[in-house]
Amino acid sequence: MLLEVKDIKVHYGKVEAVSQVSLQVAEGEIVALLGSNGAGKSTTLKTISGLKRPTFGEIWCSGARIDNGEPDDIVRKGIGHVPEGRRVFPLMTVEDNLLMGAYSRKDREGVKKDLENIYKSFPRLGERKKQRAGSMSGGEQQILAISRALMCKPKLLMLDEPSIGLSPIMVDQISVVIKDIHQQGISVLLVEQNATMALRLADRGYVIETGHIVLQGTGKELLNDAGVKKAYLGG
Repeated sequence: MLLEVKDIKVHYGKVEAVSQVSLQVAEGEIVALLGSNGAGKSTTLKTISGLKRPTFGEIWCSGARIDNGEPDDIVRKGIGHVPEGRRVFPLMTVEDNLLMGAYSRKDREGVKKDLENIYKSFPRLGERKKQRAGSMSGGEQQILAISRALMCKPKLLMLDEPSIGLSPIMVDQISVVIKDIHQQGISVLLVEQNATMALRLADRGYVIETGHIVLQGTGKELLNDAGVKKAYLGG
């Protein structure tokens, strides 16, 4: 199993934000994590990537325990994280943002080749590589944030609300980007308020409420679940 999250609890001070959450992502899977605001989705991703420490439970990646690891070590183990809100470096150029994604790598020729591939996949980034990232549109910044994470050569890419605040056209483009990433053999853990988009992309999904996993199944099963339809799909 590529990623195993086992019964983690996470606190902010005395407040328990996540309560014994367990989930798995296999190699080659897209897994969706659904839930309302404040349910614990982003906290779960931050804990996997080492930005938060679990107060209970374990996290394993490719057979190695990582819940006590530093964020840079977790990146080196193959987990990339695109946080909510994109978080590009606005005063840095597009190219420098991309190179920041490869900070942990020592293979200069490999980095150069991957940079060229990013520009081939996303010509807009190539056209604007010397432009400050903060001057780009929200959709362009989201593509940049995803591409920056890809520069670390992840086995698993975690995406936190990649479509939030974007136009319908850009949401469709982000969906295509996620499919392309998956076709490259990269597993995806997708947190997304657009539940319809997420479940159509996902092999499997989990629903989290108030820090607990309350439902899981294939993407198709969750799309057809009456409770999921009522809560997240407007059905």
